[in-house]
Amino acid sequence: MKTICFYFEIHQMFHLKRYRFFDIGSDHYYYDDYSNETKISDVVERSYKPAIKTLIEMVKSSNGAFKVALSLSGVAMEQLEMHAPCVIDLLHELADTGCCEFLGETYSHSLSSLVDEKYFRNEVKRQSEKTKQLFGKLPKVFCNTNLIYSDEIGSLVAKMGFKGMLTEGAKHILGWKSPHYVYHCNQSPELKILLRDFKLSDDISLRFSNSDWCEFPLFADKYINWIDSMPEEEEVINLFMDLSALGIAQPLSSNILEFLKAMPACAEKKGITFSTPSEVISNLKSISPIDVLYPISWADEERDVSTWLGNILQREAFNKLYSLSERVRLCRDKKIKQDWDYLQTSDNFRFMSTKYSGINIDRDIYESPYDAFTNYMNILGDFINRVNSLYPEGIENEELNSLLTTIKNQGEEIDALHNKICQLEVKKTTTTTTPKTKGTKAKKATPVTKV
Repeated sequence: MKTICFYFEIHQMFHLKRYRFFDIGSDHYYYDDYSNETKISDVVERSYKPAIKTLIEMVKSSNGAFKVALSLSGVAMEQLEMHAPCVIDLLHELADTGCCEFLGETYSHSLSSLVDEKYFRNEVKRQSEKTKQLFGKLPKVFCNTNLIYSDEIGSLVAKMGFKGMLTEGAKHILGWKSPHYVYHCNQSPELKILLRDFKLSDDISLRFSNSDWCEFPLFADKYINWIDSMPEEEEVINLFMDLSALGIAQPLSSNILEFLKAMPACAEKKGITFSTPSEVISNLKSISPIDVLYPISWADEERDVSTWLGNILQREAFNKLYSLSERVRLCRDKKIKQDWDYLQTSDNFRFMSTKYSGINIDRDIYESPYDAFTNYMNILGDFINRVNSLYPEGIENEELNSLLTTIKNQGEEIDALHNKICQLEVKKTTTTTTPKTKGTKAKKATPVTKV
């Protein structure tokens, strides 16, 4: 029996403002508040609200047969809390149906998994805690930024306690194999891997409203027939996409939501079910390991990380940013920590892309990749000055690591001494409050008379 695994991503970045070279040193606020509020309000009204309401309706009308997974980046959760709490309420309602699973992600939707293990771990932990705080459930399955995956990343994710991970069913990785099975990480067999069917996913998220597409118009019964006609032994069809595809990439006027609403009934007629990633991982066995030596993603034809790190501008900005990681880790300044989160967001590097992908790149406020690079580097220049004012550039990373170790050891020593003080205080209190036991007085020894 076939099952469909639907996953939607919710991510919204903090947009940077125009920042001139002459602002360095005098202006430490980097964000366009008006743009942030208007853009998230627009995507909420055109996509998130109607799409989530549709998902709730699909669960209820199918009596719980329809199931879905969502992941929210930490920066998206922050923006929704500030500008669109109604979306958080709708997600609560969807979670209460018991048919929605929330997945782990990086907090700032960053590329930290490619370069900095410590910050990657920290980001994932913070996003998981934020997800539990908002929706009451700790993620068990992980979805990295833009579905980025490699053997090394998979092994790290397994060590962090996740049972499964989502990634792209890239042709150059699969070869003759099908993405419609469960696989596992070759370095950590306990981590199961779900692979995106990019053709069927893109049929919904990219091609649905394209009148020049040979399959236009697409109806739910035709789509389900495609899935039903696949070989009987193929077990799971993974459909992964941005939630904003429903309403933004594919406008509501295209009847994209009506198409989705019809899917559960069409699937039921063919005996096809819906499952969350955790259910797929629990119910299906892995058929083989998957070998991914170099990172893959769901972006562009190459399915690699060249969308964000493919040219010298992107790599220069990326390397410059992460050269600060040890100093930022030492820092206790909350504003610097927050700026670090927002500057890591992968969208900042995508704006600098010079690749031709056949899809128009939304470059935000920028006229060209060079414009995006210049603006970002001006901001980064000011950020570097702020970090260096706390920890001078002359300090080498080895010294910083040594200092971090010293601070950690001192912290552990202070905690140990504090615990000892607490134990002594408890002992002292117990001693003073416990009454003395009354004993018999010792008899005086009878003197021995000498004969």
